[in-house]
Amino acid sequence: MHPFTMPPEIVARVVARCGREHPFDVLDPARTALVVIDMQNYFVAPGYLGEVPMARAVVPAINRLAAALRERGGHVAWVCNTTTDTADWSVLHEGLLSPAVRDRRRETMERDHPGHALYPALEVGPGDAHLAKNRFSAFIQGASAIEPHLRQRGIDTVLVAGTATNVCCESTARDAMMLNFRTLMISDALASFTDAEHAAALTGFYAIFGDVQTVDEAVASLDRGLARRAA
Repeated sequence: MHPFTMPPEIVARVVARCGREHPFDVLDPARTALVVIDMQNYFVAPGYLGEVPMARAVVPAINRLAAALRERGGHVAWVCNTTTDTADWSVLHEGLLSPAVRDRRRETMERDHPGHALYPALEVGPGDAHLAKNRFSAFIQGASAIEPHLRQRGIDTVLVAGTATNVCCESTARDAMMLNFRTLMISDALASFTDAEHAAALTGFYAIFGDVQTVDEAVASLDRGLARRAA
């Protein structure tokens, strides 16, 4: 996984603003969802156009956090990129991609293509949700059904994991916060193309938008939430 340490000056800024290092250090598992973004073969398996090699390294961390949250009564949602309508998003498909890349991307994003499937090493539970999105952010208007899905379950806290940290994951996390979800990016359950991109996304998000915790820190926050509920 990516080596990452939050810059001390950013930590100091957050502490000065909210009084503690982690704004969301107590999490009620019953009101928490792990939202796993784009851990599909297209982004994780070797040889695909969108491959993020580091994504394979964070699979164990994602599995561990998903299992811990399920055990404590929380919810896990697997969100898959299904952006295949090139006319509906012409800025991306005509302005930012070459025709060859656009066509290859569209083909391997089709639901019946192996590239669309979740990476097989992921441990998916029978009660987990499976949602499709057609934009980088799962929460932007019209992109997916994730907001009503979570609201109907009384969820107000979102843990974001998956790939790429600075693209779909950061976009999803920022929009979740804008919709009034308590949002955390899980630093060692996220992957990007380079260490620098990963670090920049986490630093920017933590400075303004929400919290950044490791898997171990998030599990400890969930346990504090359980203890508070029991008390």
